[in-house]
Amino acid sequence: MSQSRRLAAIMFTDIVGYTALMGEDERKTLDLLLKSRQLQRPTIEKFDGTWIKEIGDGVLASFHTATDAVLCAISIQQLCNSISDLKLRIGIHLGEMVFEDGDVFGDGVNIASRLQAAAPIGGIWISESVYKNVSNKKEIETRFVKEETLKNVKEPIRIFEVITNFDIGIPGLSDQKVLTQIVSGKSIAVLPFINMSNDSEQDYFSDGMAEEILNSLSHLKDLKVAGRTSSFQFKGKNIDLREIGKTLGVATILEGSVRKQGDRLRITAQLINVADGFHLWSEKYDRKIDDVFAIQDEIALAITENLKVLLLEKEKEIITKSYTQNTDAYEFYLRGRFYLNKRFLFQSLEQFKKAVELDPRFAKARAGMADAYVILGFYNYLPAKEIMPKVKETADAAIRLDSSLCEPYCSLGMYYASYEWRWKEAKNSFLKSIQLNPQYVQTHVWFGHYYLCWIEGKTEEGEKHLNIAIELEPYNAMSYINKYAVLFTAGKMDEAYLTAKQGYEMDPDSVIGNRIMGFALFYKKQYTEATTHLEFASKLSGYAAFNQVDLIMLYTTLGLSEKAKDVLEDLKMRLSTGKFVSSCIMSFAYGFLGDIDASIAWLDRAFEERDAYLCILKYYPWVPETVRQDERFKALLRKMDFPQ
Repeated sequence: MSQSRRLAAIMFTDIVGYTALMGEDERKTLDLLLKSRQLQRPTIEKFDGTWIKEIGDGVLASFHTATDAVLCAISIQQLCNSISDLKLRIGIHLGEMVFEDGDVFGDGVNIASRLQAAAPIGGIWISESVYKNVSNKKEIETRFVKEETLKNVKEPIRIFEVITNFDIGIPGLSDQKVLTQIVSGKSIAVLPFINMSNDSEQDYFSDGMAEEILNSLSHLKDLKVAGRTSSFQFKGKNIDLREIGKTLGVATILEGSVRKQGDRLRITAQLINVADGFHLWSEKYDRKIDDVFAIQDEIALAITENLKVLLLEKEKEIITKSYTQNTDAYEFYLRGRFYLNKRFLFQSLEQFKKAVELDPRFAKARAGMADAYVILGFYNYLPAKEIMPKVKETADAAIRLDSSLCEPYCSLGMYYASYEWRWKEAKNSFLKSIQLNPQYVQTHVWFGHYYLCWIEGKTEEGEKHLNIAIELEPYNAMSYINKYAVLFTAGKMDEAYLTAKQGYEMDPDSVIGNRIMGFALFYKKQYTEATTHLEFASKLSGYAAFNQVDLIMLYTTLGLSEKAKDVLEDLKMRLSTGKFVSSCIMSFAYGFLGDIDASIAWLDRAFEERDAYLCILKYYPWVPETVRQDERFKALLRKMDFPQ
């Protein structure tokens, strides 16, 4: 393993709006990606650069000098300007890097990546270290932009922009008529509010304020609201609001800030028209924290008034409803949602429980508990018999307190399907959730994927719900990842691969993103790349049991039986030391290794334990085929009495 450390200029490039373009026309966008690579590679070589690797639709390259890197970037942007729809962002940093086996590592790589993500369309942003090396070059013109603390970078970075003397010609953004044709009139994205408290621990509060407003607006039938995941992807990014509007397909944007000090709040909010940047409404609130609920109501009502949204009396009640008057309980609830969104499930549960202790009638906090429990149970973090009854208890409690909430019905859908195997109640719960709030993405994802596709075998209906989820949240990687599974089950292999790639590119550092990309490559028989993704996913997850079984499937296919057996021994060791491993997972492990009797025995044990994975066995595409063909497996399916 050859490794060297040296000074280098690192350049990141990325195609603007690639995912949105892919959603409009996959073939055209893939052609655009090919053109981008064909354009960049020879240009990088021309300036004595090294093409290190592709990262999704982006490129990572290194140069011996900062001047070469900047001149290359200018040349690339100029060439891109002649190609319709091909717009790049470029970031460059000069620093000491570690080069190892054709790859590059170090904090400097992260800085270049962050600069690229923050750069404007067609722009080139450089760090101060690059600026100092090119400031005396007559052919390179720069200007200071700002000083900013970038994510995962300890010290603030002074950022400079390279001035290009050509019009980047962004279609639609300079033409108000084009933009207004793209977006819907009564539509809004609520961006995460900026935390002005000089305390990053207060992010939960500023995020929670925006999310609560977003959730209340999502109940309005006369208003299109961009989903949370899509809106919150712009957190901390300096991106033109017109581009955000075009990306999310909305005509207006709500942005704001929160300063929380002791029991005092200062909240600013402004509603902005995307097409011309005009402020339709703005307000500043200096209040005590006890007024936080009234402030949220005032902002939501101001939005409906300014957008001339038809507001039914029942809808007005929903968006102005106070779920608790206990501000301490409310803060614990916001922390719970903050952790749940990040999938810190145990921390999330702890916060929700504290909220309920302070206010036992806080229905949304109980619904949050049900959300956390259902994920812990269904995804086999803990035994189903231990966790799933708590889903029922907390979801029922939330509904008794407030039957208008859609979230607990979604959790009940998963409970009835994966624990009690009461298919009719499961379906009715999902449908009730959708009826209460058709814009709640989670229900469309779970109902479409797990219930319609893997319980009823209705892949076309399942796909429709995943498409709705993606339309509501075009930048939610999980929707694409779940859609991949539906398409794969339906045998739409090419479309499934493209969908997996989209989901992975939105979240390339996640466990599930790498897992699904690994599967997609595995079934294209690109085993080297599949191995890289599946092994990385297992490492990221802390070698979770379901990731380990993926490796057994991979290794047995590649004839690496000893490696597969080593993974099985690891799972057996966990069981022997009292750690939980799902019986379904153990069944799959033995099945891939060819021990069918042991596999069936573990499935019988799973039935007694009411293992959450059993509900998807009938159509789950990753059951070992030798197990699926066994008569004992078929008898188990009959015993579960799946819907016809």
